[in-house]
Amino acid sequence: MKKCIITVVGKDTVGIIAKVCTYLAENNINILDISQTIVQGYFNMMMVTDVSKAEKEFGTVAEELEVIGEEIGVTIRCQRAEIFEKMHRL
Repeated sequence: MKKCIITVVGKDTVGIIAKVCTYLAENNINILDISQTIVQGYFNMMMVTDVSKAEKEFGTVAEELEVIGEEIGVTIRCQRAEIFEKMHRL
């Protein structure tokens, strides 16, 4: 299994989760765990996903998610889980 951490941050609007999850489903990326909060109108979501069955390269997925984020007014970042874990272990 190849895990990826996806974070979504920005001003809350209708359809953020739908846009991101639709993209993931269309690209055969499974959501393993998800956490979402809204604080004073600001949206924050973190997902642990399995990208092992994705047909696209990791870099392409990360770039396309960034573009979706720009379209809907949020910041979307996609990191390999092993890099994310090492960065936060320090």
